[in-house]
Amino acid sequence: MARKFLYLIAISIVLVFAALIVLRVWSKELTAFAFVPDVEFVEQEPLAASAYQDPAMWYSRPGIGVKDPARWQPAYAADTARPQGTATGDVPDYAVFFIHPTSHRDTDSWNAPIGHEEAERIARIYIRGMASPFNTAQEIWAPRYRQATLGAFLTDAQEAEQAIDAAYLDVLEAFRFFVDSLDEDTPIVLAGHSQGSLHLLRLLREEVQEKGLSNRVVASYAIGWPISVEHDLPALGVPACATASQTGCILSWSSYAEPADPSAVIETYAASIGFDGTARGTSQILCTNPLLGTFGGSADAAANLGTLVPDNTMSDGELVPGAVPATCDDRGLLMIGAPPEMGSFVLPGNNYHVYDIPLFWANTKADVSRRVSAFAGAASGGVETAN
Repeated sequence: MARKFLYLIAISIVLVFAALIVLRVWSKELTAFAFVPDVEFVEQEPLAASAYQDPAMWYSRPGIGVKDPARWQPAYAADTARPQGTATGDVPDYAVFFIHPTSHRDTDSWNAPIGHEEAERIARIYIRGMASPFNTAQEIWAPRYRQATLGAFLTDAQEAEQAIDAAYLDVLEAFRFFVDSLDEDTPIVLAGHSQGSLHLLRLLREEVQEKGLSNRVVASYAIGWPISVEHDLPALGVPACATASQTGCILSWSSYAEPADPSAVIETYAASIGFDGTARGTSQILCTNPLLGTFGGSADAAANLGTLVPDNTMSDGELVPGAVPATCDDRGLLMIGAPPEMGSFVLPGNNYHVYDIPLFWANTKADVSRRVSAFAGAASGGVETAN
């Protein structure tokens, strides 16, 4: 009996190691198999011209009130003192257009239908944690849109490109309604994460420049999407934020803990085509250090004004100062030291993609408030200058 038990243990160990080898070697293929739709792409009917006049087409917008997820604000942990530098004071009026990341994971369609219960539940959680640092804004607008499903970013199939294009057209319509709803002199902050940042970058290239809106954009927070300094920034017409008070610039970072294995992301990035029409290759990725507000650099955890540590439901959390440091490495990835305890959504390779903004929640809030104040100072003839 004892010998049979030992055989059972040995077989179990072999099976576990075999499973680990399979996941290690074929993890990319298995992930694609699990999330890439195996159905035909269905052309999305254009939204009605007046679609975004309906308040129901927005997760966040003026008038929603206490149910607006972007207006939620966390408290500091009970056993921590609120660090200096967190007070934002009186911030001039500005409006935020926030594009939420991918929350649709189904494989039965390439685009999420408006009203998809699970996708919209997750989207609200994302907005609660990622748009809330922009809460000093007079207005925050975050649209529903027929987002591309997760699998669209795991394949180079034509259907994936069609799904992403279809999602962008919704975002474009929402953005145009957002702009038309503002006073002409209201400063604008653009923000997004992951898929939201991809659409944001296209807005910058095709809409903001075309419509002459660049002089109204305080800053663009295109977080969680790799941007090539060499092949993307010149085509965007927007410089990287070099200083903490610079305006008219762009910020981006992608967070990894040590030991980091970003090989899958780097491989995909290298093969992708930049906005200038050439392969991004080994070009440097734009890395804004969110603890400094600068292009590159390194800062100790003491500079972190507050990490939003979520609870088990991801719908609530508290701010913990000094939780993680931040260093932009030579590749343009943001290294955050030893893995912090943030929950169960850390991706393989110690990729903290889901937590890019919550890791630096309080610093992001201070950053946008500082840039808006500098923008207002420049507009009124103060000492601050844009760009």
